[in-house]
Amino acid sequence: MFTSLPDPRLRAGITAVGSMLPDGVLSSDALQEEVARRSGLALPPRLLTQATGIAARRVAGPGVYASTLAAGAARRAMDAAGLTAPDIDLLVFASATRDMVEPATAHIVQAELGTRAHAVDVTNACNSFVNGIDLARSMVMAGRARRALVVTGETPSRAVQYEPADLAELRAGFAGYTFGDAGAAVVVEAVERGGILDVDTETHSEHWEVGGIPGGGSRHPRGDAYTYFRGDGRELRGVFEKVGTAVIDRTLHRAGTDWDGFAKVLVHQVTVPYLERFAELTGVPADKLVVTVPELGNIASATLGVQLDRVFGGLAPGERVLFVGLGGGISIMTMVWEKS
Repeated sequence: MFTSLPDPRLRAGITAVGSMLPDGVLSSDALQEEVARRSGLALPPRLLTQATGIAARRVAGPGVYASTLAAGAARRAMDAAGLTAPDIDLLVFASATRDMVEPATAHIVQAELGTRAHAVDVTNACNSFVNGIDLARSMVMAGRARRALVVTGETPSRAVQYEPADLAELRAGFAGYTFGDAGAAVVVEAVERGGILDVDTETHSEHWEVGGIPGGGSRHPRGDAYTYFRGDGRELRGVFEKVGTAVIDRTLHRAGTDWDGFAKVLVHQVTVPYLERFAELTGVPADKLVVTVPELGNIASATLGVQLDRVFGGLAPGERVLFVGLGGGISIMTMVWEKS
């Protein structure tokens, strides 16, 4: 589903960004050693590192939650924009992870920040953050919000199965061994030029069973076995390869440009081989990508926010960035943003 701004004179854009990484660092080799020790399985040396290209990831320690990382990133974004709590009238917590089923984690973040904004959660797997930005943009455009804070806090490392019963269970949860933790935040408000110029989405919900964390809902409200990520990484990759490039092609066509029209391309990153395959299929030049997966792993919906934070200060007004989101469910999203 393609959506564009209804009036080119009305614009909403990203005016500040922040991110937060937890202090803990866990190498893939150390993770594999722990899994082998606790499960008793004999695993080939450096299996995780070689299969994923991920050397390490950040992991949240005790007392650090999704809301903790989101609030930390939010403070940095607000400081960068020179904002205080009363300046925010919409707070969107947009993440695959949440602190609890109820209440909305947005309220926990809000209590930490001291804002009094309309607070709401948005969740759509690894596309949650882009969905949250799109929602904030729509609310600003509709006059329902003046200045929105979109935050994500991801702690998927807590959904890793450290004690698989056998190799079949190891394979079922293998995608979980790519996970790392992070938080990100952006300020979205009306801008006079540039801003969010284009959003496109495509969903293939018939593949919703390919991967996820089944516990905590009405199907499996209790039981530790349902709290671990499980899924078929190859099938998920196959679906993205089949349908994902069409969305990107449409976006480039509407933008009237090729890859040269973008200063940077931010893409969700699961593993290094997956990113390399993405570049091969789409033709995006390597120097346009912001590569985070080798050092941070798959940080779910925080991926694009962390990448944006790393390049935001170096972008000049008028330069454009393409966001490419890939999420379980399955959904593909693109967003074209021009720095004001």
